Amino acid sequence: MNAPIPTPPRRTIRELPDELISQIAAGEVVERPASVVRELVDNALDAGATQITLRLLAGGVRLIAVEDDGGGIPMEELPIALKRHATSKISNLQDLESVGTMGFRGEALAAINSIADMAILSRASGQSNAFLLDGRSGELKPVARSTGTTVEVKELFFSTPARRKFLKTDATELSHCVEAVRRHALARPDVGFAIWHEGKLVEQWRACSAPNNIDAISARLRDVLGDDFADRSVAVDHLSSMRDHGGQAVRVWGRVGIPDAARARPDQQFAYVNGRFVRDKVITHAARSAYEDVLHGQRQPIYALYVEIDPTRVDVNVHPTKIEVRFRDSREVHQAVRRAVDAALAAPRAAAAALAVPVSANVAAPDFFKENRPLAQVLPTQVAMQFVAPITSTTHRVSDMEALWPIQPTAAVRPPATTPAQPLPAAASTEVWPLGRAIAQLQGIYILAENAQGLVIVDMHAAHERIVYERLKTQLVDARITSQPLLIPVTFAATPQEVATAEAHTETLATLGLEITPFSPKTLAVRAVPTTLVQGDATELARSVLAELAQHEASTVIQRAQNELLGTMACHGAVRANRRLTVDEMNGLLRQMETTDRSDQCNHGRPTWRQITIKELDALFMRGR
Repeated sequence: MNAPIPTPPRRTIRELPDELISQIAAGEVVERPASVVRELVDNALDAGATQITLRLLAGGVRLIAVEDDGGGIPMEELPIALKRHATSKISNLQDLESVGTMGFRGEALAAINSIADMAILSRASGQSNAFLLDGRSGELKPVARSTGTTVEVKELFFSTPARRKFLKTDATELSHCVEAVRRHALARPDVGFAIWHEGKLVEQWRACSAPNNIDAISARLRDVLGDDFADRSVAVDHLSSMRDHGGQAVRVWGRVGIPDAARARPDQQFAYVNGRFVRDKVITHAARSAYEDVLHGQRQPIYALYVEIDPTRVDVNVHPTKIEVRFRDSREVHQAVRRAVDAALAAPRAAAAALAVPVSANVAAPDFFKENRPLAQVLPTQVAMQFVAPITSTTHRVSDMEALWPIQPTAAVRPPATTPAQPLPAAASTEVWPLGRAIAQLQGIYILAENAQGLVIVDMHAAHERIVYERLKTQLVDARITSQPLLIPVTFAATPQEVATAEAHTETLATLGLEITPFSPKTLAVRAVPTTLVQGDATELARSVLAELAQHEASTVIQRAQNELLGTMACHGAVRANRRLTVDEMNGLLRQMETTDRSDQCNHGRPTWRQITIKELDALFMRGR
């Protein structure tokens, strides 16, 4: 027989000593040297600095010194600055609800002072002397300095050696400090930054002078992230409708990488809300969702996005590190970010990437590539009926190839096209073809075209798949996915959240072709699934859709489900390999690519075309050497 568990003695409730309170607060604010750097640079920016210099020793463990040329701190306010919850940024609850500064909690200096040897040297504007405050003794004495502030932090965690053991190598801590400053630099192109380590200049970013903020940010992005980021990204500038959000518009701007620039890790994703770097799931998901059908596999997009929103509509007082925020209406922010990124990625890049080639006015793309025909003419009727209501047209009962390529071969494989590409006439019109003119077809898979830069190679199946896909998306904006009732409903044990989600989103689930109803207080029954997914796992499908609905807005989930089915349909509807095309058909495909959104990638994120310049071709054959 087990012995009874003894009742623990009652402990008296008592107030914690100030020293322990300071240590607890410091543990929330200061994790490593980079945390100190972030907080001190925040204060420097709030002081109006135009130049900030960071000096480090041993990766910031032995010394962190942040110098600025801001407004400085008056002598009488220096001792108060080191007290807990002392700040000049806010004074009442209304200020807290509309924070417009980088710092506001008044915790950083007090927390740092409790775990390090700290000193503040500052001279306020209009003050004859600078004054030095010793954080340990509280001694205040006059010294020489120009207007501004220097904060020195020595021997970080000297009073808590156990925490110091958790720090990494000096090189690792230095990299984190540099990253902290880099995040600030990307948001403030009007401020110059310099980082010194062990007496050597590590990084320097000079203040950018540009006619507007967008140009300044673009210049700073090139300076900080490199030419590759700038050259392989497109500008974003989107203002949401004020009518959608109660008269409060949300602006999203910055630069987003083209799909080809995606990386294996999300290490070049920068998001800012009112100038503050944040890690926010709403923004991250919105940006990633805009890349859904243009990225291959699990590649991660690169971007620097700046969200401007009324400060009263965002809560920055979520965590002491101030790196997390909470939006009053996360849906409006998600929608604004997604639309902004989606619009930036939609425009075909052929016009920007390839120099235009003048062509004859009487050489035009075939009509069957220009027209936007009904769905019944684009896909086989039996395929289209799986997605939308039955099509009543009796005129077009055509096969896949007949719908997409009206000129049919007489045999299983058409012989190679014999129509030669016509030379450019002497008198060229003002019409331009960024992807050039077709000159040949290679192995029934690739189209070869000539433009002013050199050779363009097009994957004809991938390119046509995107064209069909975008056409289907346009035609099926408000369509409902048809469902198939299950002969025997599939039941599964559900969590309270899953049950609540199923009950709250009955109409949304029906739009997706799903019928999920409560079978008991802790069980759900799947009674119908999309027609095209009858053979799948109904339970897994239901769980995944309910999880998506619980986390994201219903319209996003519906759109994603529709796009997945449309992508499958477009893949089957696109021209297949080994299909021989005439020169007119090849040119028609090129012209359609130049005007179709997202035509640079297929639905699975693979590139549809590549440019090989004359310079690259010359290098292959060692011309000019």
